[in-house]
Amino acid sequence: MNSRPQRLLGEALEFSNKNHPEKTAAIYKGKEYSYSDLRECAVNLAFHLVNSGIEKGDRVAVFMNNSWSSIVSIYGITLAGGVFLVVNPQTKANKLNYILNDCGSKVILSEGILMPELLRAMEGQNEIQEVILSESKHPTDDENFEFTDFEEIISKRESASLPVIIPNDLAALIYTSGSTGFPKGVMMTHQSMVFTSWSLIEYLRLTGDDSIILVLPLAFDYGLYQLIMAITIGGKIIIEHSFNFPPTIFKQIEQLKPTVFPGVPSIYAMMIATHKKTGIKFESIKKITNTAAALPAEFITDLKKIFPNALIFKMYGLTECKRVCYLEPELLDLKPHSVGKAIPGTEVFLRSPEGKPVPPGETGILYVRGPHVMAGYWNNEELSNEMLKPGLLPGEKILCAHDLFKMDDEGFLYFLGRNDDIIKTRGEKVSPVEVENSIYQLNGIKEVAVIGIPDVILGESIVAFITQYDLAKFTEKEIQQQCIKSLEPFMVPQKIVFLPEMPKSSNGKIDKSELRKIIGAG
Repeated sequence: MNSRPQRLLGEALEFSNKNHPEKTAAIYKGKEYSYSDLRECAVNLAFHLVNSGIEKGDRVAVFMNNSWSSIVSIYGITLAGGVFLVVNPQTKANKLNYILNDCGSKVILSEGILMPELLRAMEGQNEIQEVILSESKHPTDDENFEFTDFEEIISKRESASLPVIIPNDLAALIYTSGSTGFPKGVMMTHQSMVFTSWSLIEYLRLTGDDSIILVLPLAFDYGLYQLIMAITIGGKIIIEHSFNFPPTIFKQIEQLKPTVFPGVPSIYAMMIATHKKTGIKFESIKKITNTAAALPAEFITDLKKIFPNALIFKMYGLTECKRVCYLEPELLDLKPHSVGKAIPGTEVFLRSPEGKPVPPGETGILYVRGPHVMAGYWNNEELSNEMLKPGLLPGEKILCAHDLFKMDDEGFLYFLGRNDDIIKTRGEKVSPVEVENSIYQLNGIKEVAVIGIPDVILGESIVAFITQYDLAKFTEKEIQQQCIKSLEPFMVPQKIVFLPEMPKSSNGKIDKSELRKIIGAG
C-alpha cells in the first residue's frame, strides 16, 4: 500500500510499479510489458529529456499512433516535468504546424510512418530543438533539426536530476476543435487530472483486476484517460491503433478477454450492425462506457445482447473538464434518455442566459464546478474568459459549458444539444437530439444526425441525415411520419437525406460540417 495519496500524474506509475512491478501494464501487438518495463523506459526517456534541456513546464509533443512508444512518451514527459500534448496521427501538416507553433513545443516524439507529414509541418519551426523518432531510420537530408532514436533512448540509463513538481503545475495540453477553426489547447494541471481519474475510477467501479481495451486515440481526452485510469489502478491496458478494422478488434477481445470497453456511438453502431449479421457476443466485458455524443436509448437493447455481462455507463462531458455526469447502469431502463448526475466530488447546475436559476423541466445552460475544471486555454485569454466564469467563492472559476440541458425533479440531467447546434425555426428552438431520438425509435436505423440550414421563410429548415442497416428500406415519408407521431409539428424535418456512411471526425464523432457541405449549406 502507498504511504500517502497520489498527488501527481507520474506518481500513479511509481505507486503501481512499487506495488506490483512484474504485473502486466500493457499489451501491444501481442507483447506484454510489465509495470517495471514501463517505469524503466519512462525514466530513461525523462532523464534524456532533462539532459537535452527540457525544463519544468516546457511543452513536448507526441505525434504517434496508439502504441507502446506513445504511452512511454506520455509518462516520460510527465516524469521530466514537461507538459505533454498528444496530437492525433491523422492530423495534417498545416494543422500540426499550427499546434506546434501555438504551444511552442521544444521536442516532438514521432514515428517513421508519420515522417512525411511531420517534416512538412516543421517547415519554418524555430522552437523545436529535437525530434525523437520511433521505428525509423534517421533522415540525413534535413540539417535544421536533431533526430534521435527513441528505442535507443529508452533502452539506456542516463544520469539526471528530475525537477520538483507540485500538483498545481501544468501536466498536459489537450487540443480540441475551436469554433474559430483553430484548435484550442486545454490546460490541465496534475491536480485536475489526478482528481478526474480517481472520480472516474470511483463511479466506473474499476479495480486492479480490470483490463481496458483502447481503440480510441490517445489524442482524444477520453482515450487518454483510459490509459491514466489503467495505470492508476494497477490494471492492464490493451493498446490498439483504432477501430478501423473491427474484425481484428473482435478477435483481440475474444483472445485477450478485456473487462472494460470504452466506445463512442459510431463504434457501437458498427458493432450492432455486425451483431445483426453474425450474432457477435463478448462475455468477458463487464463494463462498457460511452462519450463524444449522446448514446441513443434505442442502442441499449442491442448492446445488452452484445455485452450480456456488462454494466452500461452513459456519460456526458467536454474536454474542458473531461467528465460532467454519468448515469448509474441500474437506472438505464428507468431514465433511458438521461445522462445522469454529476461525477463524484463535483457540482453541476443550470442557469438562464441571464444567469438566473432554472426550475426543473426548463431548458438551461450547464455550469460545472469542481477540481476537474481546466485552468484555461493556452495563449487565449479571451476564449478562456468565455468559458470560465466567476464562481461561488472569491477568485473561484466555474465552467460554463454553453450546452443546453434540462434537469428533472430528482436532479437527473437531459442533454438537449450543443448551444451552437440548436436549430431556430419558425420562432421556436429545436434540439437536434430530440429529433434524432425520435428517428432512432424505428427498428433498422443505424445512425442519425440532424442539422439546421438557412431558410428565408423558416429561419432554419431541419435536415435529418440517416444511415440504415442493410435490410431497412425506410422512405423519406416514413421517417417524417415517425417524427409527426412523437414531436411537435415545428420539429419535423423538412428534408431527409439517406447516406451509405456518416462522415466522421478523427475522434469518431459525426462531422456535421461535412454534412452541411453535402447539402450545399457549408
